[in-house]
Amino acid sequence: MDTEAIDPMARLIAERACERLILDFVRRLDLGEPGTVAELFTTDGVWERPEGDRRIQGRDALREYFSARPVDRLSRRMCTNVLVTVASPTTASATTYFATYRVDGRTEGMLAPRLPANVGHYEDVFRKVDGSWLLASRTVFIPFGGPTERIG
Repeated sequence: MDTEAIDPMARLIAERACERLILDFVRRLDLGEPGTVAELFTTDGVWERPEGDRRIQGRDALREYFSARPVDRLSRRMCTNVLVTVASPTTASATTYFATYRVDGRTEGMLAPRLPANVGHYEDVFRKVDGSWLLASRTVFIPFGGPTERIG
């Protein structure tokens, strides 16, 4: 569908809803309950990383995957260059650049600054389901990265 045929206000609302999903995803990983990111996906949603052949599909599998994050992990993701493209009243896509700062083994206190553990971008596909925008798929590309540092 030609995006010009979409009402401009509807397009803005869809773009903002998709941007909010992108930000809510990283907030839940960094500051919330990681397993709850599964709620941001469609029931058949997919998270994948082509490097390493990781592909997780379905809310239950996503919840299990993200809940397995180490409990002593400290992370902060910086997202920028978010570009959402609305294709139709019920479909959209986005590209978002990110840098992840991450260590395992933190118990408390402030740490000295570190280089990012990885830098890359997300390629997202969104679907509007029952009036709400959700992630249908997220593909993660990490051209710069290394192992997570363990401290303590």
